[in-house]
Amino acid sequence: MLRNLRYAFRREVGRLTIGILSMQGDIEEHEAVLEKIGIDSIRVKKSADLNNIQGLIFPGGESTTMIRLLKISGLIELLKEKIGISKMPVFGTCAGMILLSRGIENYPEQETLGLIDITVERNAFGRQIDSFAERISVPAVSKGMIEAVFIRAPIIAKVFPGVEVLAEYKGQVVFARQENVIVSSFHPELTQDLSVHTYFLSMVKEWRSSLNSSARCY
Repeated sequence: MLRNLRYAFRREVGRLTIGILSMQGDIEEHEAVLEKIGIDSIRVKKSADLNNIQGLIFPGGESTTMIRLLKISGLIELLKEKIGISKMPVFGTCAGMILLSRGIENYPEQETLGLIDITVERNAFGRQIDSFAERISVPAVSKGMIEAVFIRAPIIAKVFPGVEVLAEYKGQVVFARQENVIVSSFHPELTQDLSVHTYFLSMVKEWRSSLNSSARCY
């Protein structure tokens, strides 16, 4: 059945390579999900890696460590150009969402990339021992409920114009999209549900198609 899923999805979207930002965090878990779907991935650690991908995942981890390593890598401005100007699709989970946000309500001194018009609150659901899994409704990605794993999870504190709320949990926004950027408080890569990653890959397919169309219209 999994082999059939891989074949069907690759036939639908063609060959894609997705980058996983590899400063720190749950990189292997996203790699495993993409492998299940039949999509190639590479670890993005340097600028040249950005030339070989059609979409990028910012994984969960420690946002303070990740931003520090991003500064050392020299990738910040290149990421802003690739995502903010070229509109390459990007998916940020947990700490990845924090990095992509406009700012952090309870840690305003921490730098972020400002690539989606939201502000966040770090550790909004408590400490590591308060981690939990819950089934939530995300109509944009699945007709049924999906499992969402929250680990020291942030919430989306403010949503600015242009941002679409995709899911809430107990009145808190936990999944959102603005154009080519989607972000989640939870970790879909830690479940068996492939629907969130599949939704992201459909965004990548559309972006690649738009590039191909633009290249033909000259």
